[in-house]
Parts: sequence; structure tokens; C-alpha cells
Amino acid sequence: MSIEAEISWDVLELAREQAYVRRGFWTKLRRLAAGLPFVEDLLAAYYCAFDRDTPRHVQAALFGALAYFVLPFDVIPDMLPVLGFTDDAAVLATALKLVASHMRPEHRDAARQALARGLAER
Repeated sequence: MSIEAEISWDVLELAREQAYVRRGFWTKLRRLAAGLPFVEDLLAAYYCAFDRDTPRHVQAALFGALAYFVLPFDVIPDMLPVLGFTDDAAVLATALKLVASHMRPEHRDAARQALARGLAER
């Protein structure tokens, strides 16, 4: 496989993940936000992932973690009390640790503002 083909596949894959996250993120977050102790981190990751200044490899890691949150099927089903979101939190925490240097104060501020507005998109 040529480098050009690999790069174009990566860009296409990133675009697919971005669209998937954009479609399902806000709906699931609004439904579950009250019970998620990591909701601010989740929102900050969302804003960082959609930031045009965020490098592609960081976006890819964050979209993967966010897509896992949006997925209806998990390793540990979300409907289980207490344990349901531990896998989502672990995936998100790992992604955030990997890309921590790219998480800017603006992303955290946007997350806090969304929480203050009651999770209204944007």
C-alpha cells in the first residue's frame, strides 16, 4: 500500500469517526450527564477533537474514545449500575493522558460553559 493511499484512508476513517461522534454524542450525553462523574472531561475531549488546530493524530485518538462512548454496545453495558461507564471512563482517561499536552484551557472552558448552559450543543 502506498503512503498516499494510507494517508487518504486515515483521513476518510477520521471523517467517518467524526461524523459518527457528531451524530450521537449530544443525544447520549444529555441523557446520561447527571450520572457521569467524568462529564467535564468528556466535553473537553469533544471540544479538543473538533478544534481545527488540534493535530490529526490527537483528533484520531479522541474520536476513537468519543466513538466508544457513543457506541450502543460496550465491553461493560452502560445500563449496569456503577460499573456501566467504567470502561468508557477508562478509554477516555487513556486517550486524555496520551493527548494531555494538546488539551488547552479553551477546551476546558468550553466544557464548563456547556455544563452551565445545560449541555446545549455549542
